[in-house]
Amino acid sequence: MLEKVMKRKRRQVRVRSTISGTATKPRLAVFRSNTSIYAQMIDDTAAKTLCASSDMKISTGTKQECATKVGEELAKKALALGITTCVFDRGGFLYAGRVKKLAEGARSGGLQF
Repeated sequence: MLEKVMKRKRRQVRVRSTISGTATKPRLAVFRSNTSIYAQMIDDTAAKTLCASSDMKISTGTKQECATKVGEELAKKALALGITTCVFDRGGFLYAGRVKKLAEGARSGGLQF
């Protein structure tokens, strides 16, 4: 593996050891690739994904605009399930750029974390 990926995995394991999601307060997990961004609400106690969203269907806008839309869409799905609070898991990525825009979009959509 590349050194960059190994460092991210190490950060991910370190953060994941302290964070876990429940049914009432799930974990909002983020994955950022070079082209897309994915987010999902996970209940770690039952090992289930409650809802998910990605920018695969969004075709217009910059990557950061798409990340904001993904956050808003995920918040809308979560609120439909009755979820208002969550724990943010940045997945070893820096809290900047698209990850930050996704978090801001989720907050503007009504999620609290």
